[in-house]
Order: sequence, then C-alpha cells, then structure tokens
Amino acid sequence: MQELGGTTAVDTVFAKSLLAGVLKESDTIRKAIEENAPEWPIDRMDTITRSILLIGAYELLCLKDAPPAVVMNEAIDIAKEYGTAESGKFVNGVLNALAHKKN
Repeated sequence: MQELGGTTAVDTVFAKSLLAGVLKESDTIRKAIEENAPEWPIDRMDTITRSILLIGAYELLCLKDAPPAVVMNEAIDIAKEYGTAESGKFVNGVLNALAHKKN
C-alpha cells in the first residue's frame, strides 16, 4: 500500500465496485476479450495482464464513467509498469478493438 501513497490514496469504494462489476459481468467481458485476442485464451494470459484486461473491458463495456481513451491509457500505463514486456502493447490492442466495436 505504501507504493500507492498509503491507504488514504486508495479509493476502496471504487475498487470494490469494479471487482463486483467484473465478477457480475465476467462471462460477457471474458467473451469479449477472447473475441479480440483469439490467439490468446484468457486462461493463458499472465495474471496481471488478464486482470488489467478484465477491469478495462468492464469499464469500456459496462460503465460510462470515463471516456474510452482515459480507460485505455490508464490500463496501458498499468500494464507497462506491472506486466510483462509486451503487456502494454497487448492491452492496447485488445482494449482498442473493444472500444471501436462498442461505438
């Protein structure tokens, strides 16, 4: 928690709502991710990349809180920092495809 600025910097209400939404819409968002990453079954993805994609896809497909560009940029930045060397590009490609299909 210290690296995130301590517990006061974490919006636990928002984090819990994201988790609840991802769990509720799991089948829909997993299907959407797999349709846009056909060479990568979701269970083959590393844990960080999969988690980022699940949250990003939920925000793009189910929430209207932030513009798609903001959702994608945040997801890509997190993927670059915490994922594998290719996570940023992969997250960008999948979320970009989802955002364009949504419109």
